[in-house]
Amino acid sequence: MTGRPAPAVLPPSLRARLGLIAALAALVVVVVAVMYAGHSQSGRVDRWIIPPTADSVGPPWRYVALTLDFLGEPAGSAMVIVAAVTGCLLLRRPRAAVLVVAGAGLAVGTATLLKHVVGRTIHGPGNLSYPSGHTAFLTALAFVAALLATERLGLGRTAGTSLVLAAALVAGAAMGWAEVALGAHYPTDALGGWCTALAVVPATAWLIDRIADRSADAGPRARR
Repeated sequence: MTGRPAPAVLPPSLRARLGLIAALAALVVVVVAVMYAGHSQSGRVDRWIIPPTADSVGPPWRYVALTLDFLGEPAGSAMVIVAAVTGCLLLRRPRAAVLVVAGAGLAVGTATLLKHVVGRTIHGPGNLSYPSGHTAFLTALAFVAALLATERLGLGRTAGTSLVLAAALVAGAAMGWAEVALGAHYPTDALGGWCTALAVVPATAWLIDRIADRSADAGPRARR
């Protein structure tokens, strides 16, 4: 007697659409990287979004920005990941728990690698800025949470895709705003971080499902 297979962390109905979105997001990451490789100042798009004369955000919104920024720091991100993994395990969704760690880790790792490749800086040499790892981190977590909600609620293709994109947009916009408001990143850095998560998480989810499904299939064959 075998138990029911674990639900896919990337719902089959969303694979095609999220795959296309991931490809487009990866293209945006590359295009913006080429535009600002080696730069050390804001670009035209950055200045259009945030005028050079704009003042840094002050209280009470500065405290909000600092709180969001903390969530992307090592201590804050560790707390968030532990809470998210615990929630996934309580809901008996081990694949989602794996995706929380792998998706967020790979999104931040990819952003970190790209920073060294692109070489864009802010506030002097050594302060690599493109893409924003903080934005990639929170976007990745929101993406995973939305995937889990889509599976739990049994949402269809359109509703599920809309939920995933809305969650990723809200999380990315919130963290991106915080990083720009604190002067840690240019707006296009935040865009790059957001798109990095959109490109990495669906691919990671697909890979987790594929490995888990193959392992599940290999089990019964080994017992024959």
